[in-house]
Formats: sequence, structure tokens, C-alpha cells
Amino acid sequence: MTALKVLIADDEPLAAERLTALMKPLEGLDLVGVAEDGVEALERARTHQPDLILLDISMPGMNGIEVARELASQPSRPAIIFVTAYDQFAVEAFEVAAVDYLMKPVERARFADAIARVREALEHRDPAGEPREESDYLTEFWASDLSGLVRIAAADIDRVSAERDYMRLHVGTRSWLIHHSMTALEKGLDPSIFVRLHRSAIVRRDFITGFARNASGRWIAQLADGSEQAVGRLYAERVREMTGR
Repeated sequence: MTALKVLIADDEPLAAERLTALMKPLEGLDLVGVAEDGVEALERARTHQPDLILLDISMPGMNGIEVARELASQPSRPAIIFVTAYDQFAVEAFEVAAVDYLMKPVERARFADAIARVREALEHRDPAGEPREESDYLTEFWASDLSGLVRIAAADIDRVSAERDYMRLHVGTRSWLIHHSMTALEKGLDPSIFVRLHRSAIVRRDFITGFARNASGRWIAQLADGSEQAVGRLYAERVREMTGR
């Protein structure tokens, strides 16, 4: 396992110590420095060229979002995990392509998951440090979780159901609410992977195991988890496109 060079940037000494302690049990992490504010974080990043920065958001002088934006302009930018006590910066974190967003106090298991996500993200970069492929469609979402905010890969979503002004993302036995519209999601999700079957439902194509007709002749999609999804009359043509009938 290749060691990751890690820089911690946090103006709270106890928080930095906590992150250092969380790193110790994990293999392949090499702490190359600790910065106490945003300006120092940039200086140390240029000196040590870390693979990963554990970056607080609320810091004196230059906040973590500003640091991440500055680093994004560099040829080989490090992966960023934001570690913060505030959840209102999730959208900005998404815009600067943070790999994860951890809420203080950070749980050990959640930290390990974030590090694994960094390794996966770095494996999918080309030698210049850029993603190997860019998609015109949504590839991930930030959603509220008991531990703070969690990043959900679009490809992991089984189905989406509408709940008034919110959309529920279903992944296995778990689900998360996001503030989005069904129309925007339909446009944003890759149509080769997802299909809208109802005004309030989008389903991943390979999560559909079959179709049947109910007593009134309307199509019902049979899903991999044993549940069913009614196909709206306006979307019946989608069934014919998928099945050739």
C-alpha cells in the first residue's frame, strides 16, 4: 500500500490532535505537517506536496473553502477532506470537489471510510492529477446523515422517490433526503443508467428485474429488492423502449 502524505490544517490544537490520533491505527498514512490557519496551510502544501489535506473550514485569515479553491488551481492538487463543526458549507465543499465532509467530533469508523474514499479517488486520477473521465451527468450527492453529511455516488442509488419538495435516495436498506426536484434529477442523471417510470419515481435500470401488468392493464416494474413500482401512463413508452414490446 502506497503511503499517503497527509497535511492537517486546523486552528484548534485539540482538533488537530484528534485527527492525528485517528490516523495512527490506519496503515499507509504519513503526517507531513500541521497548519494552524489557511495561509500556513497553503505554504505547507506547497512545501510538502501532500496527497491529502484534512482541512478545517472556519480558520483565521483564510478559511478552508478559500484554501481549497487556491489549491484547485495548482497542477497537482491534493485530495481534500473537510473536517468541520458546521454543516452549512456542504454545497461549497461540493463545488471545490472535496472527497468527503466530516463533522466534528469525527468518529473513527467514519474517518476510516473517508480515507478509503480518498484512496479510491486518487486511483482514478491521471498522472497530471486530474480525473481520468468527466461526466456530463450528476455523479454524486451530499446528503444529511446522523454523523453530519455523507457523499452518495449516483451509481449506487437503486431508486429515487419524491416526497413533496424533497427527493429520497434509496441505497440498499438505507435512504437519504435531498432538496431537489424530480425534473432536475431526471435531466441530471445518466439516462443510460436511470429511467423515470412515474412522475414521482426514477429507477436504476439494472435494478429492474421485470415488468408485469396489473388488473387494469397498467405496467408494474418489479425491482431487485422485491418491491414494485407502478409505471405512470405518461411513462409507459419507457417500458416499450426497454423491452422492445
